[in-house]
Amino acid sequence: MSINRIILRSWGPLLVSLVAACSSPTIQDGAPRRSPGNLERLPDPVVRVLPRSKSGNRSPYTVLGKQYTLLPRAEGYRATGNASWYGSKFHGRLTSSGERYNMFTLTAAHKSLPIPCFVKVSNLDNGRSTIVRVNDRGPFHSNRIIDLSYAAAVKLGFASKGTARVRIELVSPYTRVARSQSNVPNTATGIYLQAGAFGEMHAASAFLAKLKTLVGPILQIAGSSDGLFRVNIGPLSHLREAERIQALMVSANFSRPLILRR
Repeated sequence: MSINRIILRSWGPLLVSLVAACSSPTIQDGAPRRSPGNLERLPDPVVRVLPRSKSGNRSPYTVLGKQYTLLPRAEGYRATGNASWYGSKFHGRLTSSGERYNMFTLTAAHKSLPIPCFVKVSNLDNGRSTIVRVNDRGPFHSNRIIDLSYAAAVKLGFASKGTARVRIELVSPYTRVARSQSNVPNTATGIYLQAGAFGEMHAASAFLAKLKTLVGPILQIAGSSDGLFRVNIGPLSHLREAERIQALMVSANFSRPLILRR
């Protein structure tokens, strides 16, 4: 499979467009020769607040003579159309955000959404869905609305095809937290993950700071009568969300957190 890609990166006031199209007929994009097992079970990334990247967010920008403008407000964004995917040819290359593309993570390229942001992508042919983090620009084809990583295509069940009909919905961390809190407005009930217990407050605070980069703002430190300071994640609205965060922490080499109900 061959997919045209254009990677954008800006340095200060200068926007440099790097054309990474298939200029060489000997280099073809496609699936990796070897792939990690169980990509279809890869946990969704935790939706969290992230600062806009220093590159990739200039608006308007021009590619191949056509001008594109970022959405002034992404909240409530929904779209339906064709999705494509890109793989081994671009693995390790710079994305528009300045980070290296990793085809085994759940990321995506979009023409007008801010970088980074999180979107839920649903395959309308088989009902599968996943959350991906937008960190790149593209696809610059009139008949495609999003370009997904190889891992995302595997999860959505169309890695053996070129494209799939999908629905895209922006996922806001504020909406997710507000929804979970609205279920328990005046009580401490809900689903939590106990990520760690420490004898000293400073140790709990240091662990929370380290974990925050992975999980996001839904963290708290709770004292107790046994003298321990517990780092908890929550409240969470669904057991499925707790299990997803649990799997994410294990994959990031943290100890498996306990799931608690209050």
